[in-house]
Amino acid sequence: MTNRNRPTSTLLACLAATSLLTACTNSPEAGRPNGTPTTSTTASASSTGAPTPTATPSAPPARPPAAQGLTLAAAEQFVHYYSDLMNYASDTGDTAPLMSASDAGCENCKAYADFVKKSNAANGLLTGDYHEDLTEVSELVRGQAGRLGGSANVSIGAYVSRETASAAPVSSKATKYTREFALSQQGGDWVMYEMKLVKQ
Repeated sequence: MTNRNRPTSTLLACLAATSLLTACTNSPEAGRPNGTPTTSTTASASSTGAPTPTATPSAPPARPPAAQGLTLAAAEQFVHYYSDLMNYASDTGDTAPLMSASDAGCENCKAYADFVKKSNAANGLLTGDYHEDLTEVSELVRGQAGRLGGSANVSIGAYVSRETASAAPVSSKATKYTREFALSQQGGDWVMYEMKLVKQ
C-alpha cells in the first residue's frame, strides 16, 4: 500500500513512476549498526483479504524518543515510525500526523494521503491485510543539502480497496517491496522527503 504503498494499482503506478530525488554519498557512519530494528506495531495478522477485526486506533502513534534527532540511528527508527503513521492513516483516514512527518514537497506522501482520505478501513473502503510490515531499513547514506537516503523492506498482505462505495472492488495480492526513500531535516528531526516502492 505504500507509499503508502499499496492502496491501488493506480497508486502503485504513480509511486513507481516517481524518481527518488536525492544524490547521496557514503557516510563513514553508514556501515555501522544502528541497533536492533523495530517492526511496525500495528501490522494485522490476516492475509486473506477479508476484513481484519481490529479496533480503530483512538490516537496516532507518537514519535518514539529513538526516532528523534538527526543521527543515522534516529533515521532508521523514523522510517519505522513513518510506516506506523501510514498504517494509522489507512485505519482512520486521518492523514494529518502523516503529513506532519512529511516534507511539504513529498509528492508520493501526498498521493498516499489523498488515497487513504477517500479509502480507509474506518469508512469500509479498505479491507483485508492492508497494513504494511516494515522489516528492515538499510543502505542509509548521507547526501546533499542535509538529506539522507536509504531503503527498507516492506511486505503487505492481501487486501481489497474501492475508491467509492459504489466502485468495483480492486483486489491486491500479498506482495513484498523495497521502499526507496530520502529524508530531510525539519525542526531538528527527520521527515520523509520522498519515497517510492519497487516490487521485489
